[in-house]
Amino acid sequence: MFGKRGNDSGKRVEANFRPLGDPVSSPVSGPASAPALGSMPGLASTTAIQEPASPTATHSRSDVYSQAATSQMREKSDSYYTTKAQVFSALIDTIDLSQLSKMEADAAREEIRDIVNDIIAIKNFAMSISEQEELLDDICNDVLGYGPLEPLLARDDIADIMVNGARKTYIEVDGKVQETGIRFRDNQQLLNICQRIVSQVGRRVDESSPICDARLPDGSRVNVIAPPLAIDGAVLTIRKFKKDKLTLDQLVRFGAISPHGAEILQIIGRVRCNVVISGGTGSGKTTLLNCLTRYIDANERIITCEDSAELQLQQPHVVRLETRPPNLEGEGEVTMRDLVKNCLRMRPERIIVGEVRGPEVFDLLQAMNTGHDGSMGTIHSNSPRECLNRIEAMIAMGGFTLPPKTVREIIVGSVDIIIQAARLRDGSRRITHITEVIGMEGDVIITQDLLLYDIKGEDAQGRIIGEHVSTGIGRPAFWERARYYNEEQRLAAALDAMEKQAPS
Repeated sequence: MFGKRGNDSGKRVEANFRPLGDPVSSPVSGPASAPALGSMPGLASTTAIQEPASPTATHSRSDVYSQAATSQMREKSDSYYTTKAQVFSALIDTIDLSQLSKMEADAAREEIRDIVNDIIAIKNFAMSISEQEELLDDICNDVLGYGPLEPLLARDDIADIMVNGARKTYIEVDGKVQETGIRFRDNQQLLNICQRIVSQVGRRVDESSPICDARLPDGSRVNVIAPPLAIDGAVLTIRKFKKDKLTLDQLVRFGAISPHGAEILQIIGRVRCNVVISGGTGSGKTTLLNCLTRYIDANERIITCEDSAELQLQQPHVVRLETRPPNLEGEGEVTMRDLVKNCLRMRPERIIVGEVRGPEVFDLLQAMNTGHDGSMGTIHSNSPRECLNRIEAMIAMGGFTLPPKTVREIIVGSVDIIIQAARLRDGSRRITHITEVIGMEGDVIITQDLLLYDIKGEDAQGRIIGEHVSTGIGRPAFWERARYYNEEQRLAAALDAMEKQAPS
C-alpha cells in the first residue's frame, strides 16, 4: 500500500490532488473534502484528501494530545519548520493517497507515523526523541486533522481559541486569556485550515466571501474573517464546547446558581414558561439554554433555529434548522426570520432560537403568544431591563411601524421570564437575575426579581465572593402555570427554602 515508488507512481499520487477552489474533483466524497492544510513543498495548490478525525477518534487520542499540548505551548524554531517541510514533502512523494483515504483515521495515523520515522532515518535528521514525537504528531495533524489546532481542540479546559494570523494564537482558560506558542507555517496554511473547517458545513471563505460562521463536528462555534478584511492574515475564533455537556447540577457545583435557584429553573423549563436568556458575549447563554432544554418533556416537538447549529438537545423529537448565507451571485440567502416564520408552519410545540439579533424577535414573540408556550431564545444585553429595551429596538429594526405602547404590550403578553447571565471580572460565570415580566403600568413594563446574585467582595486570589439571594417573592406570576403542571408544591418549597437562607 505504502512505500517508495518510481516516477510513474508519483504521477498517480499527483492525480489524487485537485487545485484549490475546484469543488468537484476530489477523490473523497462528502462535505469533508476541503483544501489542504498548507502548501508545503510538493503540496502547493493541492488538497488534503482525508476527512478530519471524528470527535470519537480525537477523544481516543486525547491523552496523546494532552501530553503534546505542553510542548505545543512553546514557540518552535524556524529550523523545526524547515525540517518539517522537508519531511512532509518526502511523505507526499511516498504515500498512496487513494489508499490512505480509505483507511480509518487511527490506522492512517499509524501508517503515516511509520513512514515519517523511516524518512527521518533515511535523511539522517539530527533530532531528539521528544522532537521526533512532536514532528510525528504535527505531520499527522496536518494530513488528517486541523494541523496546529488539534492539541488545543483536544483540551477540555479551553473555552476559546483565538488565532490572530499565522504567528499569534491565544486561548481562554478559566476565564483568562493567555498567549500560546502555537503558530502556523504561513498565512496560507491558516487560511487552508479555515477552508477545511467551513467546507464541512457547506460554506466557504475566500476573497469574495471573507466572513463566515461555521461549526465543528462537536458543535463548537467557528468564526472566520479572511484577507483583505483581516489585514494581518486570517483570523479564526473557535468557541469550544466541552465533550461532557454541562447540566444544572454542574452549574450548581461551579457556583453559577444556588441549588434552590436551579430548582426554580427546572420548574420554569418544565411548565412551559416563555424564556429569554440575556447576557454579554461569553457569559454562558448557550450553555444555560442547553441546560434548560433538558427539562422539556420528551414527547414535545421542538424546532431550533440557529445561525450555526450549536444546541444539542436530548429529546427524541427535535428538528434543527440553520440559516444560509448568500451565494456568489448574492442569491439564496435564508435569514433567521425566514426560519422562524417557516417553523410556525411545521407544527412546533416549542420554538428555540439560538440567538436573537434582529427583526426575527417579532416573529418569535408572535409565536410565544399564539400557542407555542415554552419557547426560548437568547439576546445580548447587560441586564433584564436592557433586554426589554433591546427587544423593542430590534422590532423597530424590522421596519414595523407600531406604537411603542403596542410593542410593549406584545412583549408583556409573550415573555414570562428573563434569566440574566454574566461573566464577572475574575472570569467566573454567574446567573445574576431570575426576573419575571408581570405587566404594565401606563407605558412602563413592570418586572420583579425572584433571585439576585449579591457580590460580597473578593478573596486573596482575586476571585469574586458572592451568593444568590431571594427577593422575598413568595408567589410568582407563573404560579398558576406551575399549578396547571402540578409543580406548585415543588415551587413553593424552593421559594421557602430560598427565603429561609436569605440574609437578615
